[in-house]
Amino acid sequence: MSNINDVSSYDYFLPEELIAKEPVLPKEEARLLVYFKNTKEIKHYKFKDLSSLIPDDDAAVIFNNTKVIKARILGQKESGGACEVMLNQPIGENKFSVYIRGKVSAGSVLNFPDNLKVNVLELNDDGTRVVNFTQNGVLLDNVHLFSELEKIGHVPLPPYIKRADTKDDESWYQSIFAKNSGAVAAPTASLHISEQMLEQIKAKHEVAYITLHVGAGTFKGVECQNINDHKMHSEFYELSEQAQEIINSNKPILGVGTTVTRCVEEFARSKQASGFCKLFLNLNNKPIRQNYLLTNFHLPKSTLIMLVTSFIGLEETMRIYKTAVDEKYRFYSYGDGMLII
Repeated sequence: MSNINDVSSYDYFLPEELIAKEPVLPKEEARLLVYFKNTKEIKHYKFKDLSSLIPDDDAAVIFNNTKVIKARILGQKESGGACEVMLNQPIGENKFSVYIRGKVSAGSVLNFPDNLKVNVLELNDDGTRVVNFTQNGVLLDNVHLFSELEKIGHVPLPPYIKRADTKDDESWYQSIFAKNSGAVAAPTASLHISEQMLEQIKAKHEVAYITLHVGAGTFKGVECQNINDHKMHSEFYELSEQAQEIINSNKPILGVGTTVTRCVEEFARSKQASGFCKLFLNLNNKPIRQNYLLTNFHLPKSTLIMLVTSFIGLEETMRIYKTAVDEKYRFYSYGDGMLII
């Protein structure tokens, strides 16, 4: 029997060709693996079948309405060498956490189009850098920075997609209900939801929204041998009043994506309607409120695959993943998905 605390227990083999480089179109035609908790059966559907698969008529469905910003910018160091900055998240006082490709030091100034400058203030041990942004000598806040990034930035495709972003990614890598700007990665389970699917769900179920601005830390693997030693990244979240009422009720909940799940479970524990979520769901810290999960297939040794195990156990999760590989499901952000009911 596998050790649930050993990071190697969450590893699996994935052929490179199963990593999706672009989405299935139309989006609702993507495949959906369904796992039935009571019987441990695995069945195969398509996303367009989702509304008919939710088991409870009174179940509420919660989505993440965060909006992905063009968080990746390309520029030059003062020395003339190329550099790349990936925004992670705002951290207050017009300062931002970022990742910078290449070596920099505190005090470095990086130059970008439209006279945008990145001033490196601190280097953190986790690989992030604390910076501020100026344009024509003026310090930029969130609103003005996000506006500028829309002009000069690139869609922050995950590193495993291994291609340059295109115009199509501006719509592909955004949910249809994206509203509140601030994410640097998409809540990918939501990418499968079409307007028609949303209307079908709304016809049968209460629908509510939370906002959790997904940070670049979502792609960071667990690097320590014992998963309990992992330091979880934090992401800003905010729950609508409707979402709070649902979580405080006895309604069954389908969380669309791991970001929704973490937000639901954070509120169930803390009763804080907004703040920074650092919740690490795993077999030592199982869900206490959410009933069902819709999600994509996740990276090996990631906190996201560990979250899935918190619902159904390690052995069943790895059986699902082996089935998905054998059946040639498409993996990761632009890939197919799974439903746990």
